[in-house]
Parts: sequence; structure tokens; C-alpha cells
Amino acid sequence: MRFLADENFNGKLLDKLRIVLPQLDVLRAQDTDFAGASDPDLIAWAAAQDRILLTHDVNTLAGYAYDRVRQGLPMVGIIEVNLKLGIGATVDELVLLIEASSPEDFKDQVRFIPLR
Repeated sequence: MRFLADENFNGKLLDKLRIVLPQLDVLRAQDTDFAGASDPDLIAWAAAQDRILLTHDVNTLAGYAYDRVRQGLPMVGIIEVNLKLGIGATVDELVLLIEASSPEDFKDQVRFIPLR
């Protein structure tokens, strides 16, 4: 699976995730040509690149993602990460979700950490 961390994704969390899953293929949005892009454009770029989007944005991204699904546009998936568990527990839940899933499990879906 391939991932894209949005610009506001917690860097410490991403660093710890990369330590636990060194094979993880994840780009940071700020390291791409789409740095500063609007949420809908970022979701479209992630879909074109076949990357599941990692975000802390629990307010708007899900709505844009489901708009794409309703329009019949590709949406690879989004993982909304709430840090209320702390970084260590959040990494554990992300690892569980990633290792127990396939890309098809995320297609047209928004998943949540902590797991619901």
C-alpha cells in the first residue's frame, strides 16, 4: 500500500510509524508539487497516485472524499487520525489497520483512528 500524509500530519507520529514499518511507502504532501493544494485537489492527486491519504483533518476531508464517491470519481481512501490516544497508542492502531488490510479495504472509504 502507498500513503500520502497531508501537510498537517504530525511529524513525530509519521517518524515513529516509519520506524515500526520501515517498508512503509509514504510521501508527505509538502514534499510534492501539490504542497498547499486545496483539500479536493489533494484527494484527487492522492487518487491519481494510488495513495491512501493520512490526515488529522476530521472536519472537512471526509466530506470532500464522499463527494468524490457520489460523483463516481476514484477515491483510494482516507485514514483520519485523532491523536487523543497519544502517539504510541496511535502508532499501534495504525500498524494494526495497515497490516491487517489491503488497498481494496480502503477504496471509497474513510477509516478512523482510534478504531471504532
